[in-house]
Amino acid sequence: MKPITKHLIAILKITLGSALFALGFNLFLVPNNLNAGGLSGLAMAVVHILGRGSVGTVTLILNIPLFLIAGIKIGKKFFVGSLLGMLLSSVLIDGFAFIPVPQTEPLIGALYGGAICGVGLGLVFMSGASTGGSDIVARLLKLRYRNAPIGFICMCFDFGVVILTAIVFQNVLVALYSGVAIFVTGQIVDAVVYRFDYSKVALIITKQHDEIARQIGKQLDRGATFLNGEGSYTGEEMKVVLTAVKRQQVADLKRIVSEIDPNAFVIMQEAHQVLGDGFSRYTKDSL
Repeated sequence: MKPITKHLIAILKITLGSALFALGFNLFLVPNNLNAGGLSGLAMAVVHILGRGSVGTVTLILNIPLFLIAGIKIGKKFFVGSLLGMLLSSVLIDGFAFIPVPQTEPLIGALYGGAICGVGLGLVFMSGASTGGSDIVARLLKLRYRNAPIGFICMCFDFGVVILTAIVFQNVLVALYSGVAIFVTGQIVDAVVYRFDYSKVALIITKQHDEIARQIGKQLDRGATFLNGEGSYTGEEMKVVLTAVKRQQVADLKRIVSEIDPNAFVIMQEAHQVLGDGFSRYTKDSL
């Protein structure tokens, strides 16, 4: 894929993700006074404690050092993408204010708002950017805690902010509903970032292993590996074909196997984040 095409796809994901985040925030979280955590929630607590300043100003002040650190630690691409994400989400939150707000119970608002915001944030994270604020904090923490899912990191930080605001404003009920929204958002972010990259791994037990492997390479442009196997009943030695394919290639793989050896034994299983030639590549910036 050409670099310009990759950049356009990234911008499209950031735009769509920011729009979804703004919709979920406007339609379900704000009307039910739910605290989404993040720097804005932290800024609310700071303003209340200090008794001066505005939430917007404090949020901006907190964002400036985060953007500078992110630009140094993560890179220019993340800095530019996050700046775009922050600007788009801010503009769209105000731009979508004209959309009629549905009347919902706080719990329904937390569930739907969290889900829609989670899909939006997941798309933004997939593009290698963020919407600013606590998303940058999560992305920086991801550099330190490589094995922690990005949605889980966001959730932990936002939970901490919600607990702080509950103590400051002495409103436990809102904090409990907000916790539901944050939990749902974190789960959906992880689902979008990690589980939508589906592939299939196939184990093919057949005597026609050479021809099947050759046709997989020829027709599907995928590699195959031979594993040494032995039949438990016959004791016969055999080769097992191991290959990974994209979801849209599964039907063609089944067709190839059935045409060459209708009696072949095939095991298909889900695989996430397959790394290597023809699939995604791991980099230090990978989530």
